[in-house]
Amino acid sequence: MADYSALDRILHRLALAAPATAEMMHDIERGMHLKTAPKDTGRHVFVTGLARAGTTILMSEIHRTGEFGSLTYADMPFVLAPNLWAKLSRKGSKPGVKAERAHGDGIEVDTQSPEALDEVYWRIFDGKSYIGEDGLKVHRPDADLIAGYRDLIRLVLKKTGKTRYVSKNNNNILRLGTLAKAMPKAEFLVPLRRPLDHAASLLGQHRRFLEADPFIRDYMTWLGHHEFGATHRPFLFDARPEGDPGSMDYWLRAWISAYSALDPVEAAADNVTFVPYEALSADPVVWQAVAQRIGVTPDMPQELRPVSERAPDAHDAALAAKAEALHARLSARGFAALGLGG
Repeated sequence: MADYSALDRILHRLALAAPATAEMMHDIERGMHLKTAPKDTGRHVFVTGLARAGTTILMSEIHRTGEFGSLTYADMPFVLAPNLWAKLSRKGSKPGVKAERAHGDGIEVDTQSPEALDEVYWRIFDGKSYIGEDGLKVHRPDADLIAGYRDLIRLVLKKTGKTRYVSKNNNNILRLGTLAKAMPKAEFLVPLRRPLDHAASLLGQHRRFLEADPFIRDYMTWLGHHEFGATHRPFLFDARPEGDPGSMDYWLRAWISAYSALDPVEAAADNVTFVPYEALSADPVVWQAVAQRIGVTPDMPQELRPVSERAPDAHDAALAAKAEALHARLSARGFAALGLGG
C-alpha cells in the first residue's frame, strides 16, 4: 500500500469508498458474465477466525493445491467485478515481485496472492446492519444476500477457471452459523491459536497500525477490516471487551469472547472445524487430515510454518487460565473432528 501511486489511491477511493460505484460495477459484471459462470457446486472452503490465528497461511496452502479459485490482489479495487476488471486491467496477468505485506510478519504476496477481499460484498450490501461505530455485531444475512454472495463466488470461478472457491475472511466469524447452515456442502475451517501467543500478536499488530497513514486507514475500512490499529472496532458477541486495547488483558478478553461464541456454532454444525494451528504448522499429518476433510490431495506443505511468537506483556493470570482452558477444550474437539488423537 505504501507504494501505491496517486492514481492507484484515487482509483481505490472511487471503487470502494462510494457504494453506488461498487454496486454499479457489480450490476454490470452480473449482466455480462453471470449467465456463463459455472454452476455453484457448493463445495467451497472458508477459513475464518480472529486475525493473527494463522488464517492467511492456511488459506494460502489450500489455494496452492490449484483446486480453488479466489479473489486476489489483482482484483483490487473492483473486487465485485472480477471479470470486467480483468479485461480492463493487466496487473493480474503476471505474478509480479513478491514483497512482505504491511503486517511485517514475513508473509510475502504478489498480485496473484489470495486475500480477504470478499468482505467488500457484505459491507457494500448490508454493512449498516452489523458495522457500527462501537464495533461489529453478529451478522445474520438473509437468503437473498447469501444468494448474491454465491453469485459472486460463481463470477470468481469463471474468472479463475475453477469449480471450487476458497476464502479467508475473519469477519465471517460474525455470520458463521448462518453461512454454515446455508452452505452445507462447504467446509469452514477455524484456526485455533494458543491464546497468550495470539493475544500478544494482536497487541503487537494493534500498536503497529496505530500510526498508519490516512490512506491505509481508509483502505482497511473499505475492506471491512477493523481488527486492530487506528480503525479498531471490536467484535461484539456480547459486551464490548473491557480495558485498554493497548493491554494484553483486552485482547485476552476479546479472544475469550470470540471463541466462546464460536463454541456452540461449531458444536451445532458438521461442516465447521477447529484447526489447532500450532500442530498444523509443525506436523504434516495434521495438514494431511485437513486436506482429506476438504477433499484435496495434499502435497508437502510449503506455506505452513509456525506463526511468530512474542513474549506476552504483563497480564491477568486468571484471565489467561480461562482462555487456556477454553483453548484446550476446543482443540480437543478439533483433533477429534480431523480424526487425530491430539
